[in-house]
Amino acid sequence: MLSSELTQLELLAEVDALLAEMKRWSQSAPDWPAARTCAALVKRLTDRAEALRVRMEAPLVVATLGGTGTGKSTLVNALVGAEVTQAGRERPTTRRPTFICRPDLRPEMVGIDPETVHIERRDLPMLAHVVIVDCPDPDTTEEPDAGGTNLARLRALLPHCDVLLITATQQKYRSARVLAELASAAPGARLVFVQTHADQGDDIRADWRDVLAEEYAPGDIFLVDSLAALADARAGLEPRGDFGRLVDLLTRELAGAAAARIRRANFLDLVEATLAACREKLDAALPAIGQLEGALAEQRARMSAQLIANLSDELLKSRRTWENRLLAEVASRWGFSPFSLLIRTYQGLGGLVANAMLLRMRSTAQVAIWGALEGGRRLRSRQQSRSADAAASRAAAWSWDAGELRTATIILDGYAGEAGLTQQPTSDRQMARQADEAASAFVATASGQLQKIIRATAGRHSGWFTRFRYELLLGAMLALLLYRCGKNFFWDSWLAPNPQPVFGTDFYLASALWLTAWCALLLWAFTNRLRRGLNRQIASLAQEWTTATPAVSFFSHYEQQCRSARRFRQELTRLENLVAATQAKVVAPSERLGHRIA
Repeated sequence: MLSSELTQLELLAEVDALLAEMKRWSQSAPDWPAARTCAALVKRLTDRAEALRVRMEAPLVVATLGGTGTGKSTLVNALVGAEVTQAGRERPTTRRPTFICRPDLRPEMVGIDPETVHIERRDLPMLAHVVIVDCPDPDTTEEPDAGGTNLARLRALLPHCDVLLITATQQKYRSARVLAELASAAPGARLVFVQTHADQGDDIRADWRDVLAEEYAPGDIFLVDSLAALADARAGLEPRGDFGRLVDLLTRELAGAAAARIRRANFLDLVEATLAACREKLDAALPAIGQLEGALAEQRARMSAQLIANLSDELLKSRRTWENRLLAEVASRWGFSPFSLLIRTYQGLGGLVANAMLLRMRSTAQVAIWGALEGGRRLRSRQQSRSADAAASRAAAWSWDAGELRTATIILDGYAGEAGLTQQPTSDRQMARQADEAASAFVATASGQLQKIIRATAGRHSGWFTRFRYELLLGAMLALLLYRCGKNFFWDSWLAPNPQPVFGTDFYLASALWLTAWCALLLWAFTNRLRRGLNRQIASLAQEWTTATPAVSFFSHYEQQCRSARRFRQELTRLENLVAATQAKVVAPSERLGHRIA
């Protein structure tokens, strides 16, 4: 495979890869005016890339751009070495561009409609590797004809050009109209700056370079006397001076593989300029997105504060239920032992009393009454077990009224309208449903956190050291009582030299009373410790809710749109880095050519 063919394949691969990334990015554009504008810019870039593909194997298209009277046509004639286009007063102001090429070339091969140009075919050395287009003047005022105005013709033609010859004179190099059209066309072309009429004015190249320096790297600027160059060509003389260097640049340095490098550099410049325009559009629109995000965070924070305050109050009111859950968790972790039996007895005290009452029932009516009371007690127990979650849900649902929700909606709709985002009309019923969903989600999260707290607290209060301490205290009392009873029964009443009577009922009642009191004291100490730890954890959890990111998921559609806009902007940065990396790997065209840098 020839190196030129490989170069073209590499260029096509780079173009295809970048276009695929750009298309994917534009297709992911959210419903946001700035993003839609970027998608339109990418569409225009795609059209330009297709034109590049059409003229991939064609000669370079070199076009003139300059103000009226700067000698564009005379320069073209001098370059070609023949009268191929009318110059000076012979040329009408309004005309079609002149397309000058070798005999076997057609305008369609470089993507130009032949109906829009006047074609001049010449078998000349200059035209072996380039096509020269003599463009209309951008700074003339004329009535439009069937082909439009000069400016319209120029703008339709410039996207198909690879190299622009920018002509200027001492009087015209600061032309605002020409500079504006140059700025528009430069991202897709290499530039060659030529000062014409060298025999009539001062050398302004240094000042011209200063004028261009902010936006362009001008490369070499040539000082040319086109009329003298044309006379030399007619006389068969070799080009000389700056004109000779210009001819050498166009015929030698821009031939062969240089054409592929130029087109690749032009395309990358065009992509870079397109992405820069997109960045400007997005960055100008992002502050409005930021204001919406700030308003969204403010409204959510306000609503979260109300919800957290109500939920914290309900947690404190229903702490008895959470304490019972904690005690049950501790008992399940404790295992089987005297103190765990005491804890379970304390938990089931109501059932024990009820069962004791059942043993004293003597009639069917008494049993029926007991059944009704026991059923009510168990129902209340289940209701209390669920009361924490239910109370939290009620507190959440009652945290906001319809007026507050409607006010927040109006505020956020206003910011969304300023940002250009899609607004979703919501009724009071829809807002109430969103409030219930947000509250339920928050309560579910809070319940999960409370369950973790209960498990963690139970783990801390059921360790071996805690169990050893309480089992020792309870076991010591039981051992003391057993020792006292055993000593009286076996030693004092049987084996002692002076037998004593066995303890009576009064002793056992007193012992039972003291044992009960001791168990109650241990239970009080243990449950009070659990209660204090749980209350601290609940208060700490409420504080975390207050300082953490608002958990209320109101207005999620606005949050999603803001995220999509931010993500779209981040993807643009990735694309710009990809283009910059590709540009760093590409061999630049001749340094004598100019290009846009800003």
